[in-house]
Amino acid sequence: MSTGALARYSAIERFAQLELELAGAATVEQVQAHQRGWDELTADLPATPPPAALPMLQRAGLLRERARIELLRRREAALAELADVAERSRLAGGYLRASARGPRIERSA
Repeated sequence: MSTGALARYSAIERFAQLELELAGAATVEQVQAHQRGWDELTADLPATPPPAALPMLQRAGLLRERARIELLRRREAALAELADVAERSRLAGGYLRASARGPRIERSA
């Protein structure tokens, strides 16, 4: 098979590599914008790829799975951070309510 015929499969592998890089460092919006190009890139590919394309498609599949895992890791980190912020906010609210009641000094002693 000619190099030209494999160019789209090579582009798919490069796309997946960039997707992994974005998953680790870019904003969610940048990742989403990049992912919208997947359908365009893979449209009209034959149902059965040429044998020479299989290694590229396998690498692309592994890269996309790593990108998915990285995005899940980032989501979990963001959720943990939100939970921490919520806990700190709840604690601060408790201190504010306590200080609003005034000093707790027994004056009858």
